[in-house]
Amino acid sequence: MSRPLVISDCDEVLLHMIGPFSRWLSETQGITFHMETSSFADAMRWTDTAEAVEPSEIWRLLNAFFASEMHRQYPIAGAVEAMRTLSANADVVVLTNVGDEHQERRMRQLADHGLGFKVYTNLGPKGPALRRILEEYRPSRAAFIDDIAHHHNSVAEVAPEVIRLHFCGEPELAPKIACAHAAGHAHARIDDWASALPWLQARLQGDEE
Repeated sequence: MSRPLVISDCDEVLLHMIGPFSRWLSETQGITFHMETSSFADAMRWTDTAEAVEPSEIWRLLNAFFASEMHRQYPIAGAVEAMRTLSANADVVVLTNVGDEHQERRMRQLADHGLGFKVYTNLGPKGPALRRILEEYRPSRAAFIDDIAHHHNSVAEVAPEVIRLHFCGEPELAPKIACAHAAGHAHARIDDWASALPWLQARLQGDEE
């Protein structure tokens, strides 16, 4: 009999990203990172001139961070324990929006924190990638966890049967992002693992709808 399946994002769900990224920018790149909205473009400015960092430069910096600075990232409070608890009764995989060239590095990064799960990389909306994962595992039930609202919309369109939890464990980012639950694309919005874990367990076990 197939097991339930948990498909989780990495950044701001399992590991902090914004904080380590912003410190690296300040220490090594001469860039000040301050989020007043959910936009990366608005958040990144050259420290000397206060001018906005160009979009092409933003993507270069993100790739550079994931290529050499993943060691700066650290777990969201309760994430490691929650994933280990879930993995006792469900398969757990990570679906992360980084390039394929970072896949092995991301797997090692997570394993170093005790999260030795299979990693799927993706670029763009996550719905199609999630559908392929469902076809591979054919789970009895499935849950998707992500901090970005439009990924929940994408999953809802292609796999409406999947339990969708909008979760953002980064306090600087959480109040500023669009809420997928409010938009009707996620079943709940919970930003701490102490509350999210029992919510997920109940639904994966079929105790709650």
